[in-house]
Formats: sequence, C-alpha cells, structure tokens
Amino acid sequence: MERKIRVAQIGCGKMAKYTMRYAFQKGAEVVLAFDMDAKKIGQDIGVVMETTSQNVKILDIKDLEARLNEVKPDIAIVTTMSLLNDLEDILRICANAKVNAITTCEEAFFASNSNPKLFHELDMLAKAGGVTITGCGYQDIFWGGLISNLASSTHKITKIKGSSSYNVEDYGIALAQAHGAGLTLDEFERDVASLDNMSTEARQELIQSRAFAPSYMWNVAGWIGDKLGLHIVSMNQKCVPKTCEEDIESSTLGMTIKAGDATGMSAVVTALTEEGITIEAECIGKVYSESEFDVNEWTIEGEPNTTMVINKPCTVELTCADIVNRIPDVINARSGFVSTSEMSELKYRVKPLNEYVEKE
Repeated sequence: MERKIRVAQIGCGKMAKYTMRYAFQKGAEVVLAFDMDAKKIGQDIGVVMETTSQNVKILDIKDLEARLNEVKPDIAIVTTMSLLNDLEDILRICANAKVNAITTCEEAFFASNSNPKLFHELDMLAKAGGVTITGCGYQDIFWGGLISNLASSTHKITKIKGSSSYNVEDYGIALAQAHGAGLTLDEFERDVASLDNMSTEARQELIQSRAFAPSYMWNVAGWIGDKLGLHIVSMNQKCVPKTCEEDIESSTLGMTIKAGDATGMSAVVTALTEEGITIEAECIGKVYSESEFDVNEWTIEGEPNTTMVINKPCTVELTCADIVNRIPDVINARSGFVSTSEMSELKYRVKPLNEYVEKE
C-alpha cells in the first residue's frame, strides 16, 4: 500500500492514549475517534494522547455508522469492552461499513469457543463486507505466541500451565467490574463464582444461548489448542475472589474497597485434549496494593520441562503495541472473524505500517 493506513479509534480511554500515538509513530494516521463520554466528545485526540493538537475531534459514538461510511478508514481499533456481546453493535457497524476491526476485547481473541452464535454471525457479516475482525493484545504474545514457541522446542508435552496477573486499575471500569472488584464476598459468590457451579451440559446451553461469561483464559485455552493443533474435549473454569487485609483505593471504580471485600479475582481454566495434553491457565486481575506488580509465568511440562517468568511487564503498552503491529496482518488476512492463531507470527515493524500491506 503506497498511502498511509487510515485508522478509526473507537473508545478513547486509557488504552487509546497508546494505540493512537503508536499508530501515528508507525506511519499511520488516525482520521476518526469516538467515545460515549460527554466530557471527551469534542476534545482533540491530542488531549487523550497527551501530545499537541492533531486536528481530529472525538465524536459521539452515536455517529459511528454515519462517519465510518462517510470517511471509510482502513481499520478500526476498538478499545472498549471485554465481552463480545458488548461489542456486537460496534463490530456489526464496522463490518457493514466494510471497515476492518481489531479489538482488545479479550473474548474476541478466540470467541468461537465461548460465543459461537455471535461469532458466526459476525464472521458472515465480515465475509460479506470483505473485511477482517480480529481480537488480540497482550494475550496474543504473552499468553499465546510465546507459549507456542516454547512448545515448538519441546519433544513431548504433558501439560501447559500458565498464570498471569494484571492491575485492573490500568484498563478501565468495564474490566474492573468484570473481575468483581469492589464486590462483597457474598456479592461475588452470587454474581461471579456461582456461574461456574454448573454441569458441562448447562454450561454448553449458556454458550449456545450467548449467555456465558468466559474468563480471559477460556479463550486463551482455545487459541493455544488451535495454534498447536490440539483437539479440546472438555473445559471448565473456576473463579475465586482476591482480597486485601486493608482498605484499598480504586480510582477506576471511584471507591474505597473495604478490607475483606473482593479486589478482583483469580480465574483458572482447565482444558483436556484428545492428545492427552492438559492446558491449565490462570489469570489474576485485581486492584493492586502498593507492593504488587504484574507477573506472567508459563511452564511446559514434559520432555524437557521449561518455565518462563516475566516480572513487571508493561502490560498496557505491550497490549497496545501488539494491536498496532498487528494492523498489517489484519488487513492482509482473509475476510471473516479471524483468530491470530491463523496469522503469521507477529513481527516488529521497522518500516511504516502501510509498507507491510499487500492489499491496495
């Protein structure tokens, strides 16, 4: 592609500060930006990016359909919600407007195993529009690519075990609430944990009816299985609250979380495969105390055993850099709702993004 890639930013919160700046610095241009917050609508995107004015005003999300059809950007970066049901309208609008979409929505990373009905509907819409929808971010490498690379240098695998923690304060109120942050333990049991206390058949009914709320590792397990060519025969998840012995402030939730209440949760997903390989993956998302920090740890058990530990990864910036570096892959991909497990290994982009795009 000889011209610059034209980007629409949907959601102008904490992540957009980096996705827009990285897009500009990689030779793309942000031509549209949208949000639902009345305080942000009308601001120049330079305010969000903490840079000089970019002469692009943040528009009301209500105008998304009209403006996408008018401006026709090459791709939309969607940094809003964590569940596919919550992104349905936005992704439908993108597909109908024939605009590619890449999103930080964790469920979109491998949505076919948690919301197959909506996944297939959006897949058909994207195919009809000749565009691609993709979910990626931090998990694309740190819960996906790095693990598949470790597996590729292992002779025999019996188990893949991972644990990753992150501060929900860094990602906005929707994610914090999805992790049960701020709930009493009784509320957590009623609203979060109880959803795991069901039979496989009952869970499958929820999945088919678009009512299942997966933890992030549910979709990661599906991605790993797909990437490695494994056939998953059963999956389950268990969510337990994380607490703190002292009161802790949450600027994202705008509240003080009382000692003993949930600061977030640990969610463990276990997947069994036909090949005899178990995938056990845990994500810990909570409001951190002053002494806590992000950790990403994965172990491949087998011959040989290998453990990878990454302390204090810059999870937000890594998420946003992954999104921007993936843009050429999304534009080049086949039409449809496509997992990055189908795409080539992510590469660092030395040249402007458009120089990696094969389509005109």
